[in-house]
Amino acid sequence: MGQECEEITGLLARARNGERQPLAEVFQALYAELHRIAVARVGGSGATITPTVLVNELYLRLASGGLPELADRRHFFVAAAQAMRWILVDHARRAAADKRGGGLAGITLDEGLVDGADADTRILALHEGLEALEQIDPQRRQVVELRYFAGMGFAEIAELLGCSERTAKREWERARAFLHTLLQP
Repeated sequence: MGQECEEITGLLARARNGERQPLAEVFQALYAELHRIAVARVGGSGATITPTVLVNELYLRLASGGLPELADRRHFFVAAAQAMRWILVDHARRAAADKRGGGLAGITLDEGLVDGADADTRILALHEGLEALEQIDPQRRQVVELRYFAGMGFAEIAELLGCSERTAKREWERARAFLHTLLQP
């Protein structure tokens, strides 16, 4: 994995310098991991977005929106986690707007709508919870994004945030407790 990390770092440096092809190569090299993360986020949850669409939208956002300063593979996944979060939130908001008449199509109430609505509602609620958590403790919000949206382990999170693995685990538990309390009906 060491050589792959070096290759990714080199490609990201070239992409920061304005070349478009290196970003495509990064996505090609990391597609399987990105898709696995996307499946973990939306697969089987009743969401109205597929993992493939999520990864493709991620690529389009990063390719067209200007590349943030990405030093290496880990920073790429941090940016990917944040972008996935915003893509899911935007998608859930559009779905909610369509349900309120934004699409101007008649909708009948039936049991089939509940699963998709629940997934979108959960994403929006999690987003609002993360926004509230940001005001209280930005590091805890980062831990949740990295753990939930990027699928990182505690050792990776600790290294990225410059804290101990034990601190990363503690922040995860505290953030989970806060979000659980906040998101209860």
